[in-house]
Amino acid sequence: MVRMQQSPIEIDCLIHNVGELATSQGSEIRGGKALGSLRIENGVALAIHQGKIEEVGPDADLTGRYQARQKIDAQGQLVVPGLVDAHTHPVFLGTREGEFEDRLRGKSYLEIAEGGGGILSSMLGVRNSTKEQLVQALLPRMDRFLSLGTTTVEAKSGYGLSLADEMKSLEAIAEANRLHPVDLVPTFLGAHDFPPEYRDRRGEYLALLRNEMLPAVAESGLAEYCDVFTESHVFGLDESRDLLNHAKELGFKVRLHVDQLTALGGAQLAAELGAASADHLEHVSDAGIDALGQAGVVPVLCPLVPLFLRESQEAPGRRMADAGLSVALATDFNPGSCYAMSLFEVLSYGALRYGLLAGEALTAATLNAACSLGRGDRIGTLEVGKQADVVITDLPGHRHLTYEMARSPVRHVIKSGKLVYTAAQVDRSTCE
Repeated sequence: MVRMQQSPIEIDCLIHNVGELATSQGSEIRGGKALGSLRIENGVALAIHQGKIEEVGPDADLTGRYQARQKIDAQGQLVVPGLVDAHTHPVFLGTREGEFEDRLRGKSYLEIAEGGGGILSSMLGVRNSTKEQLVQALLPRMDRFLSLGTTTVEAKSGYGLSLADEMKSLEAIAEANRLHPVDLVPTFLGAHDFPPEYRDRRGEYLALLRNEMLPAVAESGLAEYCDVFTESHVFGLDESRDLLNHAKELGFKVRLHVDQLTALGGAQLAAELGAASADHLEHVSDAGIDALGQAGVVPVLCPLVPLFLRESQEAPGRRMADAGLSVALATDFNPGSCYAMSLFEVLSYGALRYGLLAGEALTAATLNAACSLGRGDRIGTLEVGKQADVVITDLPGHRHLTYEMARSPVRHVIKSGKLVYTAAQVDRSTCE
C-alpha cells in the first residue's frame, strides 16, 4: 500500500531558524517566582496565519509541513513577543529640553512646574495645534516605538486640560491608531494638572472634569481608561477618589499616577478602587505594597524617570517582585520627565536599578504590561492562538536583553502577522 504524501499547509508567514524563543506563558498576570519563569525553546519555528500564531515547534517539522507566503529567517538569534508599553504621554507638540538643562543646574521637578514649566508648558503646544498637527507629530513617534520592538502602546491625553483640547488629543490618538501598525490603547488624563485659568478655582475645574469632561469622553468612546495624577501638588486622595469612582460609573477602567513624588498613599487608593494599574510608586510604603498585592493591582514602574529627573528615590521594584506583585515596566515617554521610547533600555535599567533578572524584566514588559491593559488574552506571549506580535533580535539569548545596553537589537518586527519593520543593514562593500 502506497501512502499519499500530504500537501504542505498554506499559511501567511513562517519564522524559521529561531535560535532561542523566550516568552512568558498564559493570559494572567504573573508575580513571585512565576514572574521570571519563561518558556525557552531552541531550534524552533513559528507558523503564523490570519494574524495569529498557528503553531510553535521544531524547525524541521514546521518548515516541512507548512508552505508560507512569506518566510523570515531569524538567523539563529533570539525571538521574543512584541513589547508592550503600559504608560506613555505621546500626544504633544514641542519638546522641553530647556527644562532638562534647568534640572542639570539644580532645579527640581516641582520648582520648574511652579515656574510655569512642566505639564503647563506642553499644554500650550497642544492648545495651539490642530488635530492634524498632533497626528503628524504622533505618527513618527509610533515609527520609533515600532523600530524599538514595541507593538502596543498605552497613550494618554492630558496636555490639553480643556474639554476641546482633551477631545482633540484623544481624536489624534484614534486617528494614529487607524493609520499605524502599533496598537494604541487610549487613556483620558484630563486630571493631569490644573490649567492656569483654574489655578485659583480648583473646585470649578474638578466640577468641569466630573460633570462635563468625563461624560463627554465616555459618550465619544475615545478612551478606554481614565487616569489621575494623584499627588499633593495636583489631585489629592479625596479628589482622585471622587473623579475615578465617577469614571467607573461611566464605564471607564482606571489607572493612577501615584506615590511618585511623595508618600501620599496613592497605592492604597489604587487598591481600594480596584485599578488596572498603579504607576510610578517611587515613594510607595510597605502598606501600599501590601494593598496592591492583595488587590491584584499591577504596579507599572518607570525606571528611567528618576534618572531623567535626577531624583534619588527609586521605586522598590525588587521588593515588590519578592512580595509577589506582578510588576510591569514602562517608558513613561513624554516631553518633560522621560524623553525616551526604548523598552529595551527600560529592561536594562529594570535590572540595574531594581535587580530584576532578564526573564522577570521580559515578563514585566510583555505579559504583565498587556494584562494591565486588559489584553493578556491576546498579546504578551508567543503561544498558539495569540496575536502574532513578534520581535526578531540579533541577540544570542534572553539574558542579553538586560546585559547589553545603548542600542536597539531589533532586526524584524511582525505585527498581527505582518512584517512591519526591518532594520537597515550596514553596507561594508565600500571597504573592499
